[in-house]
Amino acid sequence: MNAALNSILITQATIVNEGKSWVGDVLIRNGRIAEIAEHIAQPADQVIDASGLTLLPGFIDDQVHFRDPGLTSKGDISTESKAALAGGTTTFMDMPNVKPTTTTIENLEAKYQIGAQKSWTNYSFYFGATNDNLDELKQVDPSKVCGVKIFMGASTGNMLVDREQALRDIFTHSPTLITTHCEDTPMIQAQEAKYREQYGEDVPMQAHPDIRCREACYKSSSFAVQLAKETGADLHILHLTTAEEMALFDPGPVEGKKITAEACVHHLCFSDEDYAQKGTFIKCNPAIKSVSDREAIRQAVRDGRIDIIATDHAPHTEAEKHNKYFTAPAGLPQVQQSLSALLDMVHDGVFDLHTVVQKIAHNVAIRYQIEDRGYIREGYWADLVLVDMNKPHTDDKAHNLYKCQWSPWEGHTFKSSVVSTIVSGELKYHQGEFAEFTPGQRLLFNR
Repeated sequence: MNAALNSILITQATIVNEGKSWVGDVLIRNGRIAEIAEHIAQPADQVIDASGLTLLPGFIDDQVHFRDPGLTSKGDISTESKAALAGGTTTFMDMPNVKPTTTTIENLEAKYQIGAQKSWTNYSFYFGATNDNLDELKQVDPSKVCGVKIFMGASTGNMLVDREQALRDIFTHSPTLITTHCEDTPMIQAQEAKYREQYGEDVPMQAHPDIRCREACYKSSSFAVQLAKETGADLHILHLTTAEEMALFDPGPVEGKKITAEACVHHLCFSDEDYAQKGTFIKCNPAIKSVSDREAIRQAVRDGRIDIIATDHAPHTEAEKHNKYFTAPAGLPQVQQSLSALLDMVHDGVFDLHTVVQKIAHNVAIRYQIEDRGYIREGYWADLVLVDMNKPHTDDKAHNLYKCQWSPWEGHTFKSSVVSTIVSGELKYHQGEFAEFTPGQRLLFNR
């Protein structure tokens, strides 16, 4: 399969884009969408008969941990972006808590060099804020970097920003969008001490949402919202998990908002009832919480309080996950399964397909001001995914492309399947096969 074709014609797909669905053709030429029409008669290097298939804008995942550089025993940009490609993701934005941390301009540009060599999909990387790197942060080029990441909760190395003045300075002076992980560390530490006193090291996994408690989430996220309002900062809060937090955000379209919110696939799908079976394999921070929290987040997706859906893909080795509560790391891998999981929710009537497309593509492009991506529009880069809404497939280790070789979805039969993924006009994944590797593109932003 040759990825680098000058032109591709997709015929008779059900196109889902900008709140509308219709059957039509899409012509791709030199990486971009050249024409969209009911029927296109022009010749092309390759024709894909998409009769019975659904064409969506590719998933733009605004939160992943691909572990490059320095933590590559768990995953790397090559393995994880290839898995993302097979799952219908065309673009990712990777977090700065790697080794060395992406907290200097030098480290950030070195990471971009890795992306240029190894990423199957389009990519961007966050600059990580610390208590003492404000001068470096001010040098971030907002047209070439997706955002600034603040860990307002425990993180690796020196990445916990826990001084109020440092936070105010970052919120005041950040040259671009701020994204936050919001949990209050002292409250979590107090809960850990309480459970250690009761259980020693044998704390049951079901205690995780009590240890990474809802009060710690709300205290931190409400403080972030307060800071954004006081400073005028552009704020996007990641992976929200509680019903209470939903009230912090305004419903409605994302356009014009300066304070926005994200939910992750695992918080929309799992609940604390799943710890008994899945244990540490769904341990993540912030924690998966109650069924009622899950329902509140789903409702917030529907009413627009949640603007974006992402994955927070965070692989760890299976051996690491087999440890006891305190030593098993938090995070789960799911970029290969996330679109299929969301399509299951469409089948189940939780969301309609237009809502899913809005939250994984259109709104990400709007909020991050991504240049020429996130839509099926003439003139835009062709970042597209073809799915068969009625072709089931079962998740198993044999087909799992992560370096860690497991997923929390193993054994689950999804109702839909990804057929093809096109990145910047290149057909890179088609009917279970990959083209020869070509790198994706670094995102640019209209800022």
